[in-house]
Amino acid sequence: MVGLKPPEVPPPAAVKFVSAGMAGCIADLCTFPLDTAKVRLQIQGEVRIPRTISSVQYRGVLGTLSTMVRTEGPRSLYRGLAAGLQRQMSFASIRIGLYDSVKQLYTPKGAENTGLGARLLAGCTTGAVAVACAQPTDVVKVRFQASGALPDVPLRYSGTVDAYCTIAREEGIRGLWRGTMPNIARNAIINCGELVTYDLLKDALLRARLMEDNVPCHFVAAFGAGFCATVVASPVDVVKTRYMNSSPGQYRNALSCLLALLMQDGPAGLYKGFVPSFLRLGSWNVVMFVSFEQLQRAAALARPALQ
Repeated sequence: MVGLKPPEVPPPAAVKFVSAGMAGCIADLCTFPLDTAKVRLQIQGEVRIPRTISSVQYRGVLGTLSTMVRTEGPRSLYRGLAAGLQRQMSFASIRIGLYDSVKQLYTPKGAENTGLGARLLAGCTTGAVAVACAQPTDVVKVRFQASGALPDVPLRYSGTVDAYCTIAREEGIRGLWRGTMPNIARNAIINCGELVTYDLLKDALLRARLMEDNVPCHFVAAFGAGFCATVVASPVDVVKTRYMNSSPGQYRNALSCLLALLMQDGPAGLYKGFVPSFLRLGSWNVVMFVSFEQLQRAAALARPALQ
């Protein structure tokens, strides 16, 4: 199956915006348990300080997933999904849906092809703007995914709305934007790793005529984009996750969180949860980009019928 054919006329920015949000939600629904496993592995070691051998609960991706199902039930794998979907509708829509439009702004007039610099600038720009808008949803998602890491501690929030209200009441409005700077750094890097790599790989495959503009081509480009994004963004992702999940006063800022991580776990700590990160980000990219391309093409086919 090669999917729908590409439209002759590129879809407008509004179609790309909505398609990106929907594709992000589809990808989250498919890969959310892997993201939860990644969060649990990243915060492991800080939930009980000083760390002891008995405090290590999770070993590997499958071990983490099976431990959570056994101790917390299957629903724990999707804890925080509502906030995750809210995040994608704002976050993915901006950083992915507006990428092509912003890329054109950075492309000199009259240029036949968009250069690497313009692509990188577009990726950084849309990634940073998306974080600024969607940060509260990311904070709540991480808090829900991390809750239950200690069996003797009750869940922090009864629901998504309660989480927003409780964080704002106890930590102030700034609490909802906790970890914004490391998250901006992370997503600027991830956006460049994902979108720019996908853009370049897809262009290279099409220019070399190795593949046609169809689902297999999108699959290969998305898989490569997911791997590159995981390699470059994993250290920032670990710091972001720990800082977002921290209690008020546990870390002075993101830098102190980074230093505490390095002192406790060494440089290897920056790649904690790398395997679930890659499994999640790689599979997320494949599902998202394939869905994104097909949703755009479906919208292009539907437009004449709606007119």
